[in-house]
Amino acid sequence: MSATSQARPSVVSQALARDRLGVPSVIMFALTAAAPLMVVGALVSTGWGVVGTTGFPLAFLIIAAILAVFSFGYVAMSRHITNAGAFYSYIAQGLGRPLGVGGAMVALLAYNLLQVGLYGAFGAFLSQFLAEKANLNVDWWILALVLWLFIAVLGLLRVDVNSKVLMILLGAELIVVTIFDVIFFSHPAGGSLSVEPWTWSALKDGAGPAFAVATTAFVGFEAAPVFAEEARSKNRTVALATFLGLGVMFLSYSLTSWAASASMGVDQTVAKAQETLATGGPFFPTLIEKGGDWAGDVGTVLLITSIAAAALSYHNTTARYAFALGRERVLPSFFGRTRARSGAPMAGSLFQTIIAALTIVLFAVAGWDPLVNLFFWLGTSGGVGVLLLVAATSLSVIFYFVRDGRGESAWSRLIAPILATIALAYVMWQVFDNFGLLLGIAPDDPNPAVWAFPTAYGVAAVIGIVWALVLRGLNRQDYEAIGLGARANTARIESAESVEVR
Repeated sequence: MSATSQARPSVVSQALARDRLGVPSVIMFALTAAAPLMVVGALVSTGWGVVGTTGFPLAFLIIAAILAVFSFGYVAMSRHITNAGAFYSYIAQGLGRPLGVGGAMVALLAYNLLQVGLYGAFGAFLSQFLAEKANLNVDWWILALVLWLFIAVLGLLRVDVNSKVLMILLGAELIVVTIFDVIFFSHPAGGSLSVEPWTWSALKDGAGPAFAVATTAFVGFEAAPVFAEEARSKNRTVALATFLGLGVMFLSYSLTSWAASASMGVDQTVAKAQETLATGGPFFPTLIEKGGDWAGDVGTVLLITSIAAAALSYHNTTARYAFALGRERVLPSFFGRTRARSGAPMAGSLFQTIIAALTIVLFAVAGWDPLVNLFFWLGTSGGVGVLLLVAATSLSVIFYFVRDGRGESAWSRLIAPILATIALAYVMWQVFDNFGLLLGIAPDDPNPAVWAFPTAYGVAAVIGIVWALVLRGLNRQDYEAIGLGARANTARIESAESVEVR
């Protein structure tokens, strides 16, 4: 009896809130993780100067196509495995538990980099806006801490409350971005619309870094399975949210980046971006020039709110990864508990909040650039981490369905995952071969950041693999529960009961 009672968890404290999210709500978490204004107005606008290429529309097309092929197997996997730690659980079930835990450590690092990097962009853009419009000089880190507090509170509330906040912000943003596209397309440089950003010649010299930026932009498309435990009609919701999210992201990113570059002059875009790196890039100055001060003001306000929305979305994703690992006792078990009233992953949320606070303070004390060093470096490096997880997951889908492909077509369980794995391997090679260029660091510059970020992922993966092997020796029940999601507690109970019977 004692073995069973010790293994039996509290149903209330170790379950996420169920049936609270429909398709629109899950899509909100996907789309606002990489909102159009944030991607083009901040990420691409900085990327033009750092990477030195205008071929982002083509990069978005290539990465979107690869991720769409990948998503067939990814969505098929979600029909068989329901877990808030989607990548982690899929890798564990496909490639083995040690690699799954290694992937989990990479996921925690990557999503934290993505989330905390956004505080730099939020603080920098809002500080500049207040100085220009209200003659108020407020340090970026003070404003970043205001957002930090806002997200810390929302992260402990019901997930559907978070989704409603995101829905309002995203709806306004998509409407305004469409208006901005019309303004840009109506005022092309030289009087004619250039299609050069869609050509390989515009992309080839910076393909690797551009692929990394594009991958970062699409982070969030994978969020649907993360919220599957809290979604209504899980299978339908995950599939619709994943593919519709990818489609909306591709159209908004590619059209807006193309329109802005064509309007400022494709041959002048990189130079203008390099001149304005410290102030956020040429996107909004061009918008003001072509559309007037009102467009710049509205765009800047919505850029700031979209960054806040993305930070909230990433916070929720990171907290749920920590919850999934705590529930399966890969992390301490208190991470696997939720607030009884809201069903939110409380410990995971607080964990991410603490990491964010420490990062903001570190960058403020060190005096590092919030836009280039905090936002662009950490954000794109976080995107590279997600790229690694996508590739590992694509491979795991193949191995999982080779063992059991019942109910899935050959395209979803084999052909699409193989094609996606090959394409993702090529993209990863391009990214890591040009990682210094991604950070805007010259080839002969010994800056440690060139090797520090890739090494950090390797170290995180090794730590996870070693810990899984240690766990196998220390507690076989917990090891066997790795990657099982909501079924982990049941498996643990059944294992304890079988030991008791013997």
